[in-house]
Amino acid sequence: MTQLVSHIDGVVVTSLDPKADDRGVFTEVYRASWATQIAPVQWNVVASHADVLRGFHVHVSHCDYLLVLEGELVLGLRDIRPESPTHGVTETICLRPETASAVMMPPGVAHGFYFPKPSRHLYCVSHYWNMADELGCRWDDPALGLTWPTTSPALSERDRLAGSFEVMVGQFLRGRAAAKA
Repeated sequence: MTQLVSHIDGVVVTSLDPKADDRGVFTEVYRASWATQIAPVQWNVVASHADVLRGFHVHVSHCDYLLVLEGELVLGLRDIRPESPTHGVTETICLRPETASAVMMPPGVAHGFYFPKPSRHLYCVSHYWNMADELGCRWDDPALGLTWPTTSPALSERDRLAGSFEVMVGQFLRGRAAAKA
């Protein structure tokens, strides 16, 4: 099994431990006692076609925890928290079922999901959906500092019309200040 790591402060990669026998495979994907730093309130399964990119998003309040069930997910990350020791760091992590890993992203770590082939992923969130907590920017904004393995992915209308990285960061900082007030 490939051990995945993140170099962004607060992003937690959890190695899962599949148990295979002649009937198939059993894998625990979440335990409250694990150091995932998330208390889920909602779980979702998403199916994506090949060459789909979801995001680039950041959350003011909620954490995301995800793993790939089928296919492949290229997870693009950018730390936009000014106080973070890894502020400005970008990275990509490739998730596949055979890597048997889950990733938790805290508020302030912006993320996008690219699916090079048909895929399904499972994710949970620490807070129920709230539009004020769902900020986004263009997936291909040069200011992100990310290189995606695609040049013209399928996007939602919202992601296609998203603004700049700079505007998203400003919205995040204002939203975080308002949440602390």
